[in-house]
Amino acid sequence: MDFREYASFDAVALAEQVRAGAVTAAQLLQLARSRADLVDGDLNSIVVAIGPEADAQASSAYLSGPLAGVPFLIKDLAQEYRGYPTSYGSRSLSRDIASEHALITQRFLDAGLVIFGKTNTPELGAKGVTEPDFWGPSRNPWNHSRTPGGSSGGSAAAVAAGIVPAAGANDGGGSIRIPAACTGLVGLKLGRGLSPYGPQSGEVMFGMVSQGVVSRTVRDSAALYDAIVAPDPNADYLAGFPTEPYAKGLNQRPAGLRIGWTTKSAVNPHPDREAVAAVERTVKLLDDLGHRTEQVAPPYDDWALSRDFLSIWFAQVTAQVSDIKQRTGAKNSDFEADTLGIAEFGRYSGMTTPVAALENTKTYVRSLAAFHEGFDFLLTPTLATPPPLIGFTATSPLVHAAARVVHALHGGRFMSISGVLDQTVEDGLGWVPYTQLANVTGRPAISIPLHWTDDGLPLGVQFVGALGSENVLLRLAAQLEEAQPWIHRFPPVPRDR
Repeated sequence: MDFREYASFDAVALAEQVRAGAVTAAQLLQLARSRADLVDGDLNSIVVAIGPEADAQASSAYLSGPLAGVPFLIKDLAQEYRGYPTSYGSRSLSRDIASEHALITQRFLDAGLVIFGKTNTPELGAKGVTEPDFWGPSRNPWNHSRTPGGSSGGSAAAVAAGIVPAAGANDGGGSIRIPAACTGLVGLKLGRGLSPYGPQSGEVMFGMVSQGVVSRTVRDSAALYDAIVAPDPNADYLAGFPTEPYAKGLNQRPAGLRIGWTTKSAVNPHPDREAVAAVERTVKLLDDLGHRTEQVAPPYDDWALSRDFLSIWFAQVTAQVSDIKQRTGAKNSDFEADTLGIAEFGRYSGMTTPVAALENTKTYVRSLAAFHEGFDFLLTPTLATPPPLIGFTATSPLVHAAARVVHALHGGRFMSISGVLDQTVEDGLGWVPYTQLANVTGRPAISIPLHWTDDGLPLGVQFVGALGSENVLLRLAAQLEEAQPWIHRFPPVPRDR
């Protein structure tokens, strides 16, 4: 098997090739590594190589599981691999060696996936781009001057470039869907409680973060979620798990779905024309497939939601920085300036602000639940703009210096009166104002690549579903994939040398 053939298969098909004896797991691993050697010097998607363990797994006579032999990468954040550091994109954790696999990593391994590396992520996963000071920026395979998004940007870049057919990811505010939209991939965020966390930590951000994957095909996402979604005896509660595998019903095409759509956002009142075009083209496709679409006003106050989301996020970063310092002895110099600024703002805000923000989430849940009484799905752009240039969201050296001083002097009050929260909403979420809704409300949402810009950049659209609608979301995505395929699309990077 050469690379062209390797790249033409998704993970499900590669596993079938291994079972049939047409190729070995070791050969697939070599192809994946060769591809990484060819393209990742430019992309910087893989930051930790997993060597002997992957080789032993690929050559094992006892390799088993539904995806046995398929090369795979995990994210270097909350997907720990025993014996290797999990840096979270931060110098402060660069020597934090995992004593055991994360539960999700173990489930990937149990599925037979051959994990040979860990992918780049912003520090603590706290940005929608992947540009950590420690590892350097990851780049979009479709245009190396553009971001692959974040925080699962390394995983998305590796999949889009054909290194692997799918990779581990997680999503606390869009971190699966944003990079999927930037790189032309499928990105499903599960509903709350379905994906496994631990044993290193419990649910992050009060359950708003979901473990998962990015992939090139809908059926790969279905198969991978079938591999990881299962009860966890150490969980705080028992979620409503699916009664049948996600992959089982993919051939059942949904009919007559009611889909409300909007491109409006108070955070970004003027989304890029390409983002609007992506939704409008999707609406036409849905109409052609017999679904019922209707333009609607946003069923929630997205400006208020964005402020509440960031208040909770800042509190989470404050707690993480404090924990890392106490546990590892890390110093301020081991963190990025932006991270220290966020942590100080969260410290100054105290408990009142995030608790009030959590209380406000009930309003967004009720608003979205009311919307879903009349519609099956909410359709929006995934991004308000095409993937921005590397460095687009970076703060200036002067602001970096000020953030370090403010953190050292506990100057959170100054940050509060300076309007930093509203500025962060505009600067940090202005290009991604649509994704936080699903995290705050615990609903499933998927980004699928149905649009490419005039410049040849992918731009996904997002569907947000009601509780427990993952199966129907995947079936709709499979229907749209069949009507407008995308697996044949590859970024303009060298395929062979």
